[in-house]
Amino acid sequence: MTAPVLFDIPGPKARSRIRIGTGIGLLLIVGLLAFVLIRLGNNGQLDSQRWAVLFDPRTGVPQTLWRTLINTLQVAAVGMVVATIVGLLLAVGRLSDHRAVRWIVGLYIEFFRAIPLLVVIFALYFVLPKYGIRPSPFQALAGGLILYNSAVLAEIFRAGILSIDKGQSEAAYGIGMRKWQVMALILLPQATRRMLPVLIAQLVVLLKDSSLGFIISYFELLRGARSLVEFFTPRFGSEYTFQLYVAAGLIYIIVNVLLSTLGRYVEKRTRRNVKNAAAEETELPVDVQMGGGGGVAATT
Repeated sequence: MTAPVLFDIPGPKARSRIRIGTGIGLLLIVGLLAFVLIRLGNNGQLDSQRWAVLFDPRTGVPQTLWRTLINTLQVAAVGMVVATIVGLLLAVGRLSDHRAVRWIVGLYIEFFRAIPLLVVIFALYFVLPKYGIRPSPFQALAGGLILYNSAVLAEIFRAGILSIDKGQSEAAYGIGMRKWQVMALILLPQATRRMLPVLIAQLVVLLKDSSLGFIISYFELLRGARSLVEFFTPRFGSEYTFQLYVAAGLIYIIVNVLLSTLGRYVEKRTRRNVKNAAAEETELPVDVQMGGGGGVAATT
């Protein structure tokens, strides 16, 4: 039985058209980049003096960017860890045999998936103080990231668990395993490996969403760049505005690329370990490979 084909293999003419289209696309991108660089050069934005401020410790710019980057990574790390744990528990709860548990968990997930993250952060920071709870900007931002992303991650985990062949859980139940054992030892490890690219993508989104702390005055990377712009503007006008925002954007890009690279590395290592484990399980014992001759000789 052959595997289903989703599309036809392109022929010589189709491959030629693909190459032509790719070449035209690359030329358009190069032309656009050249146009942007020329405009920036004409406006003096590419002068080395303007970019040197990013590396001069006397200006305080490197120190501020570094400090705000640490603040961003701290709130993102807390959000990632807690949201992943809560999302995993929510996914298990939504697959529970108890209808009440499924209903409560489903209500939580649908509620926080439907509300914009910014509204959740606003509610934690501005509404809770009316009831005697005064979270710090860090707590409000981390709480918003956790509430929203745990709901999204719960659906990712649930989809991964449901994608596992039912025969595996039925076989596990057949040998006497309990439901929590089937979930923890059979379903979740496989679901996590399958959904790892999507999980990493959502964690990258979480890291970028930490920039919403700018709204509640949390001193993260974007807020740090804005404060530097406000500091330099009275003295130098908008001379360094472009450079400061570009520096913040590049830092976000570098951190996200590193996170994605780490995710791909973990995924490759996990697949490699699974293949090795499968190879070891399928390898026959020595006496079976030799035809069991040694066992027969020992009995004669």
